[in-house]
This record gives sequence, C-alpha cells and structure tokens, in this order.
Amino acid sequence: MEEGNSTETIEFLLRGLSEDPELQPFLFGLFLSMYLLTVLGNLLLILAVSSDSHLHTPMYFFLSNLSLVDICFTSTTVPKMLHNIWTQSKAITYAGCITQMYFFILFAGLDDFLLTVMAYDRYVAICHPLHYTVIMNPQLCGRLVLVCWIVSDLHSLLESFPVMQLFYCTDQEIPHFFCELNLMVQLAHSDTLLNDIVMYLSIGLLAVGPFSGILYSYSKIISSIIRISSAEGKSKAFSSCVSHLLVVSLFYCTSMGVYLNSIGAHSSKSSAVASVLYTVVTPMLNPFIYSLRNKDIKRALKRVLRMTI
Repeated sequence: MEEGNSTETIEFLLRGLSEDPELQPFLFGLFLSMYLLTVLGNLLLILAVSSDSHLHTPMYFFLSNLSLVDICFTSTTVPKMLHNIWTQSKAITYAGCITQMYFFILFAGLDDFLLTVMAYDRYVAICHPLHYTVIMNPQLCGRLVLVCWIVSDLHSLLESFPVMQLFYCTDQEIPHFFCELNLMVQLAHSDTLLNDIVMYLSIGLLAVGPFSGILYSYSKIISSIIRISSAEGKSKAFSSCVSHLLVVSLFYCTSMGVYLNSIGAHSSKSSAVASVLYTVVTPMLNPFIYSLRNKDIKRALKRVLRMTI
C-alpha cells in the first residue's frame, strides 16, 4: 500500500524536445501553428462531409471519423507540451501521465483500424461495384466504426492497466514530450516482464493484423484494375485509391520510423523528434491529402467557407 500511495502522489518531468531556453519561443510558435492547422483542417473536412448530401457515402463517413480521431490524437500530446513551454514547467502528475498514455494508445489504434476499414471500403467499391451500396450499407458502416472503437479501447486498457501496477520513484524524468508507453515501462522500479510481453504482443498483432488486411484489400484492388479494359476506367479506379494509399503510407512509414528509431538510437532525444512526424505532422497532412486531390471535397469546402464568411 505504501508503494501504491507514493506512486499516486508523484510527478514526472517531461524533458520535451529541447532544453535550450532560446529555442522555446520557436518551438511554442511552431507547434501551436501545427496544432491549430490540424484542428482547423480536420474540422473543415468534417463540416464539408456533414453539410453536403452528395458526400453522405461510406468512404466520406469513414474519412470524417478519421478526421475526428486525428484531432483527438494530436490533442492528447500537443496541448500539454504547449502548456509546459508557456509555463516553463516540465511537470505532469502520475494520473495525468497514465491518462495521456491511455488516450494516446486508444487514438493511435483507432487510426490504424479506420485505415483498414477504409481499405476494405475501396476493395468493395472497385471489386464489387454493383453490390457496393448493398454491402456497405449504413448499418454495416456504423458497426465497423463501433468495432474499431471497442477493440481500440480494449487494447488501450490492456496496455495501460499493467503500467498502473508498477512502482515509480519521485522526480522521474521522461526523455520525451509525452508519456510514451515504452519509456514508462523502462522507468519503473518493478518487474516489467508482464508489461514487456503484453506490449510486444499487442504491437505485433496491431502491426500484422490491420496491415495484412490493407495489403490483402489492395492486392485484390490491383488485380481488378488490371482486368479493366479501358485506360480511362483504370485511371478512374486507381485515382479513387490514391489519397488513401498516401495516408496509409504516411501513417505506417512514420510509425515504423519511430519504432526503429527507439530501438536503434542511442539518444532518446532523436526518438522524441522522430515521434513528431507520427503524432503531429501526419494528422496535420491527412485533410490536405484528401482535399487537394478530390473535387467533391473541394466543392464542399468552398461551400462551407462561403457559409462561414
């Protein structure tokens, strides 16, 4: 009980990206700009989809859910980092750290599962176009999103709960700008075998399961596109997948880069810098990737902006 009580009352110190005082104003302005751009871009995408009846289709339904998750994903880490820079304080409570870690894992998993569901949607649209509206009915789309939330929540609880059983000393420094799961396990003064097993098993399942689903969907999509006789038909089918492919590539390349960097890098600071691509840059770029190549989204965004003005 004494260990549990002492753990609940301790604070951690988030080292952040840099401890140079002269660099703090620049970092604050940079991350505030990226955060506002992420929130504004994804909100506009959600408003565009919800306000245009022509966009009430499964593809845009999943896209608006992805935008909502991206806003929440970025909001788990960046506001706390901005607050720490503004107040010149590195402290975060134990409860705040566990909460941040839980929601970070939750929304990262949701991103992964939603991208997989969107790949399945593209597979049905291209490989079974005549049955698309029957298969991807509103009930199925709602259930798919609900399953994504349930599985991600269970996964986040599975990862977070063993960390709550660990014991920490006071004034622990976290060499990152948020409470990252692997670092939290490494800082513990307890036996972390169970945590390591759960962490690596879940990472393996999340990496292999959804990614295998995406690869399978696109293998079928490519084979279907090859069988299309006209060049115009091939181009039209492929163009409907380009934005999703770019987002998937960005998500998996940055997350894999962070993972490999955390294993091979001698400096934890380089791992923290690499995490910026995964946690901040990717959610910021997603709405631009989808809107710049999509005439329907552009038209809906113009309508929303005119209504706002």
